Amino acid sequence: MTISLTGTGFAALATAALFAVFATPACGSQAGAGVATTATCPPNNTLTYASFGEPFMKTYCLRCHSESVKGAARNGAPDDHNFDKADDIRSLAEHIDQYAGSGPAGTNEIMPTTDPKPTWHERQQLSQWLACGAP
Repeated sequence: MTISLTGTGFAALATAALFAVFATPACGSQAGAGVATTATCPPNNTLTYASFGEPFMKTYCLRCHSESVKGAARNGAPDDHNFDKADDIRSLAEHIDQYAGSGPAGTNEIMPTTDPKPTWHERQQLSQWLACGAP
């Protein structure tokens, strides 16, 4: 049996195939995750949890990623992704970088989804701070 696709039939099939390839997340990856920014920790790093991390998280993240936020108020944030404490942030550093950080390999603007949003410079600081181990 031979199937011949021409004109609109071929276009429809090609469009469906492209949609299936690009709309489906790759196996083993998180849907929507950005790039690892490849940021590094500079030897003269001055960013700390007190001076940068805590204020950044309070301003941009804790409205959804906090232990005190429950149910629909989390706006889809996973229950185990809370940034209330430095240790919580450290354990999710790679994930945070891929959703909100900026570095040589790219800038991720996936999070936060609503205003206020961090500036490009703040995103660079976030990735740098995370690369330093979020001290």
